Amino acid sequence: MRIARSLIPAALIVAGATAIFVPAGAQVPATTAQPAQNANPPAVPIAPPGGAPRSFADLTARLAPAVVNVSTTQKVEVGKMRGLPPGSPLEELFRRFQEQQGEQGEPVTREATSLGSGFIISADGYVVTNNHVISANEGKGAAVDTITVTLADRREYKAKLIGRDALTDMALLKIEATGLPFVEFGNSQKVRVGDWAIAIGNPFGLGGTVTAGIVSALHRNIGSGQYDRYIQTDASINQGNSGGPLFDLDGNVIGINTAIFSPTGGNVGLGFSIPAELAYPVIQQLRATGTVKRGYLGVAIQPLSADIAAGLGLPKDRGEIVASVEAGGPAARAGVKQGDVIVRINGSDVTYDNTLSFVVANTPIGSTVPIELIRDGQRRTVNATINQRPAESIVQARAGLTPDADEATPDSKAPGIEAAKQSLGITLQPLTAQLRAQLKIADTVKGVVIAGINPASDAASEGLQRGDIILQINQRPTTTPAEAAAIVDAAKKAGRDTVLVLFQRGTNPARYIGLKLMAEKK
Repeated sequence: MRIARSLIPAALIVAGATAIFVPAGAQVPATTAQPAQNANPPAVPIAPPGGAPRSFADLTARLAPAVVNVSTTQKVEVGKMRGLPPGSPLEELFRRFQEQQGEQGEPVTREATSLGSGFIISADGYVVTNNHVISANEGKGAAVDTITVTLADRREYKAKLIGRDALTDMALLKIEATGLPFVEFGNSQKVRVGDWAIAIGNPFGLGGTVTAGIVSALHRNIGSGQYDRYIQTDASINQGNSGGPLFDLDGNVIGINTAIFSPTGGNVGLGFSIPAELAYPVIQQLRATGTVKRGYLGVAIQPLSADIAAGLGLPKDRGEIVASVEAGGPAARAGVKQGDVIVRINGSDVTYDNTLSFVVANTPIGSTVPIELIRDGQRRTVNATINQRPAESIVQARAGLTPDADEATPDSKAPGIEAAKQSLGITLQPLTAQLRAQLKIADTVKGVVIAGINPASDAASEGLQRGDIILQINQRPTTTPAEAAAIVDAAKKAGRDTVLVLFQRGTNPARYIGLKLMAEKK
């Protein structure tokens, strides 16, 4: 399964269908005891149950003129457009081809296009779409050349990019026109599972297409980013629908269609829309300043999954665990520490549906808020002042995001190795100076190196690898295999079958996982 952004339709795919046909004039046996059910017309029209509409035609006629097609043209280098890995034989082949074909060794380029949807939110031509619709080939040797907005009546306008926000995948365009049809944002917080929803967009470049369904789920997290809070719908959404609106029956925009969940790339009844409650404030900021400002706490967090919660002895799905704290950041100044479980902030519970990132992003910059957390089994409260989130490049640099380190090749023995191997399914190795240099681990990092993993262990299932550094077990430092074994032994004696492990891979940020202890051999 995969999450697919609806970007560029590579080909028109016609889905097969199966039908049963009854030949015209065929005789169907009927009983003689009862008259035909519809022999006489009913005295009053039959209304659909529960207030369901008999037709979406009137609503569609009112809304469709405000939904537009968005297309871009970009110059893409031939080799880069194919996504060839640097230094590969094929990449070298394309480089030579470019030198032969291009004048004076200039690279050969092709014009690439992307197709998506959007909708007009004002009579003077402001258009909302997804960021990925207008930046489909960026980062692959491409720069957006032109953005074209095509209205339902086939009028075309060149659009200007007002601003975009990659974190929420939103973009705002402007076309020079007046008296345009437009739609308005609604209140997605009032939407309930089971409500009707209508999607209008440009699937596969076919032009204005209307689909209907229901809201299948709310606050859906699909793992595409830290602000995941999608509306899930079974209204058919396909490639090209990205950026198009999801309407309620009042004709208000409750979401912006942006992703599908599919094994084939086609619709299987799982579409995801950015809710209006998240999109509307972003669009307002883009319209006013061209940029988005949001709150920032300076922590890397993880959901409190079942295994991590078991390792801490806490209920699952309540709170998020702090994987790292930015030095000198708002959280650090407030006293938040690595391993704390934040359960409440500014009076709002932190849950799977209401994440810390979402709450902080929507908290006014400069405000001081109380943070309730659990540390060493004790609940406490600290106060933090929310900063403005810096540029994403700065955030990643502070987090130390780099490629994974090479695997370690340790070969020595140390006390506690066999005990850790039997309990966790991993063989541990002291972090020697030689291994530290080989793995590019800073001198400030203290821990033990994974030298081997039992394929049948939970550690293997959780994705741990040779060369990973175990920093803590159950929030206690592990600088030697013997310390790791002692901590695991204490967990066993306390009746726990899971331990909380903090590990680091290369120079990447540290992360928590919960590891189930292996059954003892009889």
